[in-house]
Amino acid sequence: MGAAAWLALAAPPHVLAQTRALTIPDPATLRGPAPISPEIPVALLVDVSSGQHLFAREIDRRFMPASVTKVMTAFTAFRLIDEGRIDPATPFLISQDLEDQWSGEGSSMFLKAGERPTFGELLLGATTVSGNDACVAMALASTGSLRAWVRLMNRNAADLGMGNTHFGGANGFPDEGQTFTTARDLATLGSSLVNRYPGLYRRYFGHPTLTWRGLTQANHDPVTGKVAGGDGMKTGFTSEAGYTVIGSAKREGRRLIVVVAGSPTARLRDEAARGLLEWGFANFASTRVAEKGTIVGRARVQGGDARHVPLRVAQDLALAHPIDRGAAPPRMTIRYRGPLEAPISQGEVIASLHVEMDSMPAFDVPLEAAADVGEAGPLDRLVNGVAEFFS
Repeated sequence: MGAAAWLALAAPPHVLAQTRALTIPDPATLRGPAPISPEIPVALLVDVSSGQHLFAREIDRRFMPASVTKVMTAFTAFRLIDEGRIDPATPFLISQDLEDQWSGEGSSMFLKAGERPTFGELLLGATTVSGNDACVAMALASTGSLRAWVRLMNRNAADLGMGNTHFGGANGFPDEGQTFTTARDLATLGSSLVNRYPGLYRRYFGHPTLTWRGLTQANHDPVTGKVAGGDGMKTGFTSEAGYTVIGSAKREGRRLIVVVAGSPTARLRDEAARGLLEWGFANFASTRVAEKGTIVGRARVQGGDARHVPLRVAQDLALAHPIDRGAAPPRMTIRYRGPLEAPISQGEVIASLHVEMDSMPAFDVPLEAAADVGEAGPLDRLVNGVAEFFS
């Protein structure tokens, strides 16, 4: 689809159905500037389908995530389950040491020595009631030690490209500054969680309450059950860093993720998270402009058996854009460090599609090689040299 054609497909403002459980604001009241207090230093709203930033404030500023750390604990657990390295039905015996050190320490599942919760029950305890004890129990159940578990967490962070993040523990309990992250990195983590493990995400996130041993506790996530389509993820607080949240909501196949950090109060944090999500859904639409595998251009190759390699998008490409029929179409340019050196393997990410849109931050979409390019033989070099002379 041409760059000028996509805007005509923009959906009208989404009209939300009223439900008894939710108070749905009129989308018309959400037009205009993003509804967030200037007292909040860090905030980010991301459209997951495109990776675009709909609102951004100090997104590379480091802060202590506190219990938001448990989103990486959940990601690590999901990866172990997905790889078949642990079964959610596996029981784990709670030791007296674990009870003495962690049961009732901060947010808790209140595990007791001698109990045998399954790994899946512990995971629900971490995602629903932010159980510090549940996180430690998961770490011990799967890797045998907290140190080994934290190594996995940091390895996962590196794999996801979370370059400004480090974890010092499994649950975000104060650790003298070993644990830190940024809004950009948390949005990357949240997007990866829902994109890579959608079934596990639906199973373990978005529960309003958890009952364990007759004790029912509420999920304090300000998004779940309070925003239409809201289903997670996690809040955090430290006296040094203030109040933090990463939240997410999905409507009609479109998902937004919000990060708010450093809020001076829980009320401001919660209002900002809910307000940004509602504002994002009311003010922006998402339009798919290319299917996975679509060829969008080509790149020049040096020393190869072909002079150019076709470039394709690695996944379905959607663009978020303001709901404004008068908006200009996006400006798209292919960028790479070239000429590229052969050999090149099909599927290798070698370029990017740089997208610029009026009134929105520019962003890049990875492009991969759509064909193999081998190293040039003597005849290839001769043909390429002649072609270069006449080009």
